[in-house]
Amino acid sequence: MSLTIILPNRIQQHLESGWGDALPRKAKEALAVEGYRSGLLSVGEIAEMLGLSINDADGFLKERGLMAIERLDEIDVDAANLENLLSKRSS
Repeated sequence: MSLTIILPNRIQQHLESGWGDALPRKAKEALAVEGYRSGLLSVGEIAEMLGLSINDADGFLKERGLMAIERLDEIDVDAANLENLLSKRSS
């Protein structure tokens, strides 16, 4: 999907003077952060959106003061995997 953001020329010039060619990337990152903060995007979706690994997406969020929070279904899968590993270890 392509997205167009219309800014007043003065604002665009001000942002471009600070970020140069990185302005589209910065806008995409801001959208990703807000999507995560509002609960609409997962860490995996952030990674996909920004072309990052899961670990890099986690770091990206931490740099912005956001901690990756697993969903309940992800926690259930992790718990089942841990129980499976522990049962194999004790056998």
